[in-house]
Amino acid sequence: QVQLVESGGGLVQAGGSLRLSCAASGRTFSRYGMGWFRQAPGKEREFVATINYIGRTYYADSVKGRFAISRDNAKNTLYLQMNSLKPEDTSVYVCAATSLFIVTTNSRDYDYWGQGTQVTVSS
Repeated sequence: QVQLVESGGGLVQAGGSLRLSCAASGRTFSRYGMGWFRQAPGKEREFVATINYIGRTYYADSVKGRFAISRDNAKNTLYLQMNSLKPEDTSVYVCAATSLFIVTTNSRDYDYWGQGTQVTVSS
């Protein structure tokens, strides 16, 4: 089992920045691929970014160039640095872990999920 707990969400003005964290406990964090997804009210869950166990990253087109995913295996922590935030980035952001070695954007490939942290961007 892997337990995931997100933090760092909040209210920010458009153009601002936030850094989300996802603390992992349980089995060896470094063996898992990690991802960030988001879900706004009334909308389907949306892929944001992923990083595999060797640090390869992939981003949704909507956040490419603005968001950066990273991981600190020594601290068992995943990060999402979000810059140039837009009102349409408002959502609940959830981190997830996959046992697959490949980079994957499919939420069905992820085995463990956190509870999420709210990000609200005001215009």
